[in-house]
Amino acid sequence: MLYILTLWGGHIIYSTVMYIKKLLFTIALSSLLSFSAHCDGTSSNTRLGVWITVFSQENILFSTDQVDDLIKTCVSCGIDDIYLQVYRADKAYYNSSITDSSPYNNIVSNAGTDTVSYLIKKAKLKGISVHAWMNLLSIAQNENTNIVKTLGKTVLTVDQHGRTALKTKDDPLDKYYIREDQLFLEPGNKKVREYLSNIACEIIKTYPDLSGMHLDYIRYPSVVPFIPGSRFTSHGISYGYGKDNLEMFKKHSGIDIVSDKYSRTSFMAWDKWRRNNVTSLVRSISEKVKGINPDIKVSCTIVPSMERTYLTTFQDWTSWLDNGYADYIVAMDYTDDVRLFGFYANSVIAQTDPQKIQIGMGAYLLEDKPEVMYEQLALLAAMPASGIVIFSYDDIADNEVLQKFLTKNFK
Repeated sequence: MLYILTLWGGHIIYSTVMYIKKLLFTIALSSLLSFSAHCDGTSSNTRLGVWITVFSQENILFSTDQVDDLIKTCVSCGIDDIYLQVYRADKAYYNSSITDSSPYNNIVSNAGTDTVSYLIKKAKLKGISVHAWMNLLSIAQNENTNIVKTLGKTVLTVDQHGRTALKTKDDPLDKYYIREDQLFLEPGNKKVREYLSNIACEIIKTYPDLSGMHLDYIRYPSVVPFIPGSRFTSHGISYGYGKDNLEMFKKHSGIDIVSDKYSRTSFMAWDKWRRNNVTSLVRSISEKVKGINPDIKVSCTIVPSMERTYLTTFQDWTSWLDNGYADYIVAMDYTDDVRLFGFYANSVIAQTDPQKIQIGMGAYLLEDKPEVMYEQLALLAAMPASGIVIFSYDDIADNEVLQKFLTKNFK
């Protein structure tokens, strides 16, 4: 008996801990169910969306049965929008003639059919909108992407030290800065913008019943700690310093941002140049896909911090909305700090029409913090944003209590 307890002791402790966590989560969200009956902020007009990644543990696209289960859950929970990842790291999870479609071929081999098309049709019958989710400027750690092999390494953006955002072994600067550890494309490169716009158009043409095009990673790389603009590159890292981009900026402005003497005006012009690079990509994709389908909704994810978004990742998202390049944005408000969550959400909503704002909640961070989930949902219930998007579906699929909350408030 002692031997058995010793052998299984770790498992018993683990199971007990998991049981307690699940119990706490159930209590917290059960309280939220009661609270929601008295909260009039969330209504049937608030859209509920969910992101579905290509890495989903539910393996959504690998069988029609999995798709059917997804649609059933979405109907039950009142989910209006599915953000389905179909393009990541320059790999296509749809039938592409432009880039590497081996992931799509793997899906069809397992499912026996194009489950993206199957999902869109099933969702449409239930009144659920499906948005094609594209990871644009990030190509993850895929150094052998089609775009790099076709156009060369000059399509990659680099910092002022000539480095990509991909970490390298024994780089002394990594003792002081945390880079994203991904390769990013340079939005200032016209060939990059054309390539990505063509991918977006191919997706819309392949699946004409799509409701939206969802643009993610449409920004320059981020770094911690961040600097508020290029005036501070002596003390931090910033991107866009590839030879071609620097030369184009110099031709446009007459400024050599690397060699010229310090000037606030020059640095502001350089930051604006990079901001315009990102906006040019948003505009290009939006105009082309809407030229194919005028009813398509273009949405963009953004960093929720106003300062970081404007001065570090160079997402001038309010101009995207003002000019009609984006129909709405989704602020990725991923944090387990409730007050910070509220600060970010309110600051984004305050910038424009709340009906053009949706808030993304990082449920994946809150698995072990049910009380934080409770407070964030309560905050969102009182806000005028037009929608809530949950990252990700995996955090909903096996959580009956959360499903009940969503059903009560959104169905």
